[in-house]
Amino acid sequence: MPTPPASHETQPSASTDPLAWRRHIPALATAAAGIRQASDAWDAVSDSFCDHDGWPTYEEEYADGKVTRDAEAWKHVEVFLAHAPEVLAGVRAAATGADYVEGPISDDLRRLRGIDTTLERAGQIQHEWDQVMALMEGSQPGSLQLYERPAKEIRNSEGWHHADELSFQGPTLVRAADYLANRMDPDQPSQTNRAEVALARSASGNHVVVPPSPSTPAVPNSPVPRRSR
Repeated sequence: MPTPPASHETQPSASTDPLAWRRHIPALATAAAGIRQASDAWDAVSDSFCDHDGWPTYEEEYADGKVTRDAEAWKHVEVFLAHAPEVLAGVRAAATGADYVEGPISDDLRRLRGIDTTLERAGQIQHEWDQVMALMEGSQPGSLQLYERPAKEIRNSEGWHHADELSFQGPTLVRAADYLANRMDPDQPSQTNRAEVALARSASGNHVVVPPSPSTPAVPNSPVPRRSR
C-alpha cells in the first residue's frame, strides 16, 4: 500500500522536502529481496519434480510450486508499483550528468533504463486485474468467490516475468537511490541498512509452501544467474 501522507507537524511535505522519496527505499529493498527469496525457494526444489531432461514428472506438485512462487513474488511487485515511481523520479532529479558517466552508481543509472517498461507492464496487469474484480463484483452473486482464485493465479503467472526483472532492477534502483540520498543528506543513516534489518525481522513470518533457501542480501552487488522456469 502507498505510504499515507504524514502530518505537517511530524514530517515535511513532499513539496518542501526534496528527499521525501527516500522514505520509500527500504520498502523497495525488501521487495527486491522478497522476489529473490521466492525464486530461490522454487529453484531449490523444482528439479526434484522433473526428470533428467528437465520435464516435470510430478506435474501437480510442479504446478503448485510455481503457483506459490508467483503469488509470493506478485506481493512484492505491488510494493514496487506503489513506491518505485517516486523513488525513480527522485533519483533522476538528483543524479547529475557526471553520475551517468563515471562514479560508483554510473552502471546502476544506465541499467535503470529498462525499469520504466517493467513497471508499466506490471501496472497494466494490475489494472486488468482490478477491472476483472470490478466485473465479478457487479455480476451474479457468488461469481467472485468462484473465480477469484483462478483469476489471481493467472495474474500472478503473467506477472512473474516482471517480478523476475524487478529482482535485478530493484536493487539497482535502491543502490542508486541510497547513494544519492546519502550524498544530499550525509547525516542520515543508510536506508538500505534499515531495510536489511526489517527483512531479517520479517523473514520468520514469511510462510512459503516450498522450502526456502538461505536468504540473499537485500541489495546484491553482482547479478545472480537466472534459472527459474
